[in-house]
Amino acid sequence: MFKVLVSDPISDLGIQKLVDAEDVIVDKKPGLSEDELVAVIGEYDALLVRSQTRVTARIMAAGKLLKVVGRAGVGVDNIDLEAATQRGIIVINAPDGNTITTCEHTFAMMMAVARHIPQAYLKTVGGEWDRKSFLGVELRNKTLGVLGMGRIGSEVAKRAKAFGMEIWGYDPFLTEERAEKLGIRLSSVDDIIRNADFMTVHTPLTPETRHMIGKAQFEVMKKGMRIINCARGGIIDELALVEAVDQGIVAGAAFDVFESEPPAADHPFLSNPKIIVTPHLGASTVEAQENVAIDVSEQVLNILRDKPFMNAVNMPPIPANVLNILQPYFNLGEKLGSFAAQLTEGAIQEITVNFAGELAEVDTQPLTRYIVRGVLSHHLGSEMVNVVNSMHLAKERSVNIIIQKSHTSRDFTNLVTVTLRSKQEERLVAGTLLTGYGPRIVQIDKFPVDVAPGGNLILVSHNDKPGIIGRVGTLLGTNDVNIATMQVGRKIVGGAAIMVLSVDKGVPKDVLSQIAELPDLNNAKEIILY
Repeated sequence: MFKVLVSDPISDLGIQKLVDAEDVIVDKKPGLSEDELVAVIGEYDALLVRSQTRVTARIMAAGKLLKVVGRAGVGVDNIDLEAATQRGIIVINAPDGNTITTCEHTFAMMMAVARHIPQAYLKTVGGEWDRKSFLGVELRNKTLGVLGMGRIGSEVAKRAKAFGMEIWGYDPFLTEERAEKLGIRLSSVDDIIRNADFMTVHTPLTPETRHMIGKAQFEVMKKGMRIINCARGGIIDELALVEAVDQGIVAGAAFDVFESEPPAADHPFLSNPKIIVTPHLGASTVEAQENVAIDVSEQVLNILRDKPFMNAVNMPPIPANVLNILQPYFNLGEKLGSFAAQLTEGAIQEITVNFAGELAEVDTQPLTRYIVRGVLSHHLGSEMVNVVNSMHLAKERSVNIIIQKSHTSRDFTNLVTVTLRSKQEERLVAGTLLTGYGPRIVQIDKFPVDVAPGGNLILVSHNDKPGIIGRVGTLLGTNDVNIATMQVGRKIVGGAAIMVLSVDKGVPKDVLSQIAELPDLNNAKEIILY
C-alpha cells in the first residue's frame, strides 16, 4: 500500500484517480510548516504540491520512503531539484495542463482588442450609449502572425483557421514540412511584422527573445497591427509599444503579462485607452487547475506502480561508475550544444553527436540529454528544457538525433563533437577536457581552436590577411569593449579563417554590424555561454 501526502490545496477532482486507487492512501494536509512536514514525510511514498509548499533538501532527507514529488503546475522553483536527484527522488510537473486555457484566453484578448469590448463596456455601464467610437474589425480574411509554434501557438493557429484567418507562423524549430501539415505559412519574424494584421506571441522569455519586438520592429511594422501577448512579459518592449500605439502604428494591444508583475500604478499600459490588460489570467480556469492535478496524479500513480511515466524534470539516477566518467562532461556538453545552436541559421532538423575515446565505452545517454538541452535551451529557455525532457521536446519538434561512437580519438583522450543541420547549413563544434585547463572547445566547423567555453564570445569569420586582428581590436576598444582572450583558427595561410574573442561584457548589435562591415570580414556573431 502506497501513501500520498497532498500538502497544498489541490482540486479534489484532480486527485480522484489517486483517491480511487485500491493500493493508495491519500492524506490532505495543507498549510504544514517545514518542521511539520519533516516530522510526517517519513511515512509517505509521494508528495503532491502546488506553489505554496517549499520542498527543501531537509524535507527530502526525512522522506525515507519518498519516490516522487509531483507539482500540479509547470514551475518547480519551489522544489530543490538537486537534492531530489541526489536521493533518486523523481520530480514531475504538468506542462500540458495550461495549453488550452492559455490558447482560449489569447483568443478572448484578440476578440476584445478587435471589437473594443472593455472600453465599450465601461462607457455603457457609465451611462453613455456610444456606438460611433468603437468601430471594430473582423478576424475573417485577416493575417495572423504567430510567434512561437509550440503547444499553445499551434492550438491558437487551429482556432484562427476556423475564424477564416490566414496564419503565418514563426518558430526556430518549425520546418516547412510541419508548417504544411499545420496548414500555415512558414515565415520569419520580419515577414510577420511587415505583413500581419494581428500578431500573438507564444515564445519563452530568453536572452534571444527579450524585446524581440522593439523600436526597430515597430518602425517597419504594418500600420494598424494589433498585438496580443499572453506568454511572457518582456518579449515585447513595453515602452516602445506605447510609443507605437500613440503614433498610430499599432491600432491596439492586449496584454496578460508584464515585464514586472504586478505592474506599477503609473505603468503606461494602465492609462492607455488602446491597450487592454488582464492580471496574468492565462492559466486561471477551473478546468486548467483540474487538468494539471489530473496529469500529475496519473504520473505519480505510474511511478508508484513502476510503470512508464512522463514529465520528469530532474535527472534520473545514474550508476556511480558511469556518473564518475560522464559528470565532468555534463557542463561541457551543454555548452557545446548551446554554442552550436547559436551558430546555426534556420530551423534545426538534426543533431548528430559523436563520442570518441573512452566515452564510447559507457552509456552516454545522460550526457546526450545535456547536449540536447543546450541546443534547445537557446530557443526555448532553460526553464522549459531540462535533462529529462530534452529528448522528448526534440522529438516533439521533429528534430532527429543521431548518436555515433568512435573508440579512438586521434588527438584527445575523449572528444565530443556536436553537429547541427538545418535546411540552410551544417555547423560543427567539438570539445574535450584538458588536464590542468578544464573544458575546452577545440574545433569550430573545420577550424582548430582552443577556447574556454564560457562568458561572452565573439566569433568572426574572415579572410586570413594582415591587419584584420588590429582593425577588430581597435573597433572594440573604441566602443569600450575589452578583449580578455583571442584565438585564431585557419587551415591554410591566406585562406578562410575564424577569430574567437572572449570579451568582458555583451557587445551591442550595432558594434557587431560594424565588425562585419570591415574589409575582408564576412560575419560576426556573439555567442553567450553561462
